[in-house]
Amino acid sequence: MRIKDTAEEWQVTATSTPFVGNKTSARTDVVVMPDGTSVDRDYQVHPGSVAVLALDDQDRVLVINQYRHPVRHRLWEIPAGLLDVPGENPLNAARRELYEEAHVKAEDWRVLTDVYTSPGGCDEALRIFLARDLSEVDGERFEVSEEEADMQFARVPLADLVRGVLAGELHNTCLAVGALALTAALAGDGIDALRPADAPWPARPFEA
Repeated sequence: MRIKDTAEEWQVTATSTPFVGNKTSARTDVVVMPDGTSVDRDYQVHPGSVAVLALDDQDRVLVINQYRHPVRHRLWEIPAGLLDVPGENPLNAARRELYEEAHVKAEDWRVLTDVYTSPGGCDEALRIFLARDLSEVDGERFEVSEEEADMQFARVPLADLVRGVLAGELHNTCLAVGALALTAALAGDGIDALRPADAPWPARPFEA
């Protein structure tokens, strides 16, 4: 039996936006339930994001260590960032994040997986790319600030990341989902069976 998520939208009789931030906002919808009652549903409105699992020729993954204030942790992560412009091509955004955060470029790109990061309370859609055939970018590094100015970098074997995720030592969503998805792909039909980098993304439609 093959299961598949399906798009569906229940009736909304009222909506409000009690908070608008720099990148995200909070919304309250009054949603009609199947029994005809109405309930409030609060959630974060998010532009969407991309992440890059960059794999080098030694099967090591490029990771960064960054302070995340909401969870009061320094987390090991893979390069990631927001879709800054509505309708932005996610591949372009992924290339930008890999350059800005790691000063690296890649020649081979595939879609690794698409996920909703926290669908019970946020509408964020995340596309994780697999990037290979890596090389350093020529020229000066992108100027970083705030938390990014304190980032650390490493290249870690994929198997070590998977062990860290399963041991409860690595917690970042992009890293965990990306590492496990790539491991599953390698154990299954292989990288060539992954979707192309420009595969459609209904959650965040874009122009090629």
